[in-house]
Amino acid sequence: MAAALPPSDHDWMAAAARLAARARPLSRPNPGVAALVVAETRVIARGWTQAGGRPHAEAAALAGLAPDVLARATLYVTLEPCAHVSERGPACTDLIIAARPARVVIGQRDHDPRTAGQGMARLEAAGIAVTLLDDPAAAASLTGFLTRMTQGRPRVTLKLATSLDGCIALADGTSQWITGEAARAHVHAHRARHDAILVGGGTSRSDQPRLDVRLPGLEARSPQRVVLTRGPAPEGTTALPAPEAIASLEGVQYLYVEGGAATAAAFLAADLVDELHLYTAPILIGDGLRALGPLGLADLAAAHGRWQFRERRQLGSDSFAAYLRTR
Repeated sequence: MAAALPPSDHDWMAAAARLAARARPLSRPNPGVAALVVAETRVIARGWTQAGGRPHAEAAALAGLAPDVLARATLYVTLEPCAHVSERGPACTDLIIAARPARVVIGQRDHDPRTAGQGMARLEAAGIAVTLLDDPAAAASLTGFLTRMTQGRPRVTLKLATSLDGCIALADGTSQWITGEAARAHVHAHRARHDAILVGGGTSRSDQPRLDVRLPGLEARSPQRVVLTRGPAPEGTTALPAPEAIASLEGVQYLYVEGGAATAAAFLAADLVDELHLYTAPILIGDGLRALGPLGLADLAAAHGRWQFRERRQLGSDSFAAYLRTR
C-alpha cells in the first residue's frame, strides 16, 4: 500500500475554514476568520475571531508560542491579516511580523481597502514567505464578509418550508406546522448562524413570529429581527421598505429570509438570493397558499441554470435541500 501523502496547503486551509464556523455569527461586525499554526505536519495552535471581533484569529493562535517553535512553523489564516491600526487592538500583520513564523499561507485576499494586499506586502517586506491560495473552502467560510465587501449587502439565504405540492399554508392561511420537530430544530440551528432574520409585513402581522433561536444553549444567538414593510415595524424589529434596502443593515453579513410568499418572490425577482434552503414535508395540501408569488419570468429558459445543488438530508419524515446561486 502506498504511503499517504502529507497534507497540502489546501488541506490545512480546509481545516482552518471548518474551524472558522465557530466564529459565526458572534464575530460581527468583523469577519469570522480562523488560523492554524502547523509545525512538522502537526497543528500546534489554533484560533478564531472572538465575540465582538476581538481578539482576531491570528492573535489567538500566536499567543504564547515560543520563537524557536514559530521559526519552523507555518501560519494558515483564512483571510489576509489586517494591516490597519485600530483602537481595539494591534494590526495582525504587526503581530505576525513580531512572531516571525517561517511562512504564512492565506486563504483569501482582504477586500477591505484598509488592508487590500497591504497585509501580504508588509509580511513579504519583513522577510516572511507568503502564499495566497485563493482557496474555495476559505471563500465559503467568508461568504458573508466577501458579499458585503464586493456587493455592498449581506449574503442572503432564503428558507421555504412547503408541502409536496408546493404550498406553505392552507387556503385560510393556517401554516403551523408544515414540517416536523427535526426540521424546525434544523431551521433554528441556521437562525443561530445568521446575523439577522427577515419576514414580510403580512407574515409579521398574521403570524406574529418570534424569529428567535429556541435551541438549548443557543438562545443568546437569536438574530436581529427585520420586517419588510413600508409601514411601522413591531417593537424590537427593523423595518425595510424594499429588498434592496438590506444594504443598510449595518454590521449584518448573513441574512436569513423566511418569507412569506410575496417577500420570497420579491427577493428572488430582485436577484438578491445567494442560497436556497428548501424543507419539504410529505403532505399534500391542494388548494393552499403557494410558496412563491410571481417572479416575472418571460420564459422557462430564464429559470434553468440558475441553481446548483449543494446538500440534501433527511430530517425525520421531512427532507431538506440546499442550492447555491450559479449566476
